Amino acid sequence: MSRSCSFRLVALSIIGVAFAMSAWAAPLEPVHSLAAKEKAPLLNTLKELVSIESGSSDREGLDRIAAVIAGRLRALGGQVEMIEANPADTYRMIDTPKEIGKMVLARFSGTGTKKILLIAHMDTVYPRGMLAKQPFRVDGDRAYGLGIADDKQGIAVILHTLAILKAMNFQEYGTLTVLINADEELSSPGSRSLISKLGAEHDATFSGESSRAESDKLSLATSGIASVTLKVTGRASHSGNAPEKGINALYELAHQVLQTREFSDPEVGLKMNWTLANAGTTRNMIPPGAQAVADVRVLRVADYDAIEKRVRDAIKKQLLPEAKVEMNFEHRRPPLEATAASRALAKHAQEIYAELGKTLVVDDVAEGGGTDAAFAALKTKAPVIERFGLQGYGAHSADAEYVLLDSIEPRLYLLTRMIMDVSQGKIPPTQ
Repeated sequence: MSRSCSFRLVALSIIGVAFAMSAWAAPLEPVHSLAAKEKAPLLNTLKELVSIESGSSDREGLDRIAAVIAGRLRALGGQVEMIEANPADTYRMIDTPKEIGKMVLARFSGTGTKKILLIAHMDTVYPRGMLAKQPFRVDGDRAYGLGIADDKQGIAVILHTLAILKAMNFQEYGTLTVLINADEELSSPGSRSLISKLGAEHDATFSGESSRAESDKLSLATSGIASVTLKVTGRASHSGNAPEKGINALYELAHQVLQTREFSDPEVGLKMNWTLANAGTTRNMIPPGAQAVADVRVLRVADYDAIEKRVRDAIKKQLLPEAKVEMNFEHRRPPLEATAASRALAKHAQEIYAELGKTLVVDDVAEGGGTDAAFAALKTKAPVIERFGLQGYGAHSADAEYVLLDSIEPRLYLLTRMIMDVSQGKIPPTQ
């Protein structure tokens, strides 16, 4: 065989392999074209959702947006319930409001066996009245609005993914469950119990928090969040005439803060930092009371109990034995820990994204924030994956929260395909 002939055969082989790879990686139809058709409707949904103020303590606004979401889910064929937080299951914290917004739960029954849970939240951090100055707007490739990234885009992505599945008459799942809660920004005091229960009942959980504008990613791990509140009770006395008759609560508080200031452990990702403190009532009085708050972050569920015990043991050593020292440890969120099951499912997500010619980052290192996905993972070994929402930026900011419009089609394609492939058993079991 001549050298030129050999070169031609090699070239043809390379072209054939490239063609086979491109054919294998081609986007699946009609999912791809339907995702494109849903871009404009999804933007309309975002405008509707963002135009309803729904701060975590705004019960009227939360009721309004819950009714809109429930109506949309019913129109898509779901069996919908509006669920009030059960007082017996509510984990009350220092910032838990008297009234917690209702949850919207929808179930779609199919012909298969797999159970898939989709979660997002409707509440925001913004107080009533800000909408008038910051209405929904589109500027170039960005859509701006209060709560648009955190997490109204997540609701919109779920609704329009369901619309794509309905348009294809895809029903090969056993049960497709949607839960939209109204207290996520408060660490989910009223919904955490139900989220954990549902997570344990499903074969996979996909959470709709936004990806980062600068990094197209999914997350397999998030930090657990806790808080420590120390309250010191002393005794007031005139600071000039009879300071010795008082018990200085500020001195005792300072002692407690200093002796616990180095409880962080970088090797396991444990962070404990005192962030708030106050004491006393007036300049010329020995302070009868003092209080301090610490922020705690953990990467492992087991570290919660360890740090709580360490602080409780430490505060027994007092500077002023007559002072009363009380501690409250709030488990605000557990960490989401990466597992073999979530890694395998995320790898499949990367393969799906590659069909669009895009690279999907899978992050299995916690970045410091918390998530409801951690509650879903608390009682199950099934895969739980975060950040199926649009790429966004500016969550909890006053005037810069937005989502990237170019992320709508790929994210709809990704979530739709993941639901389909899990339903059809295309993900190798790892449990």
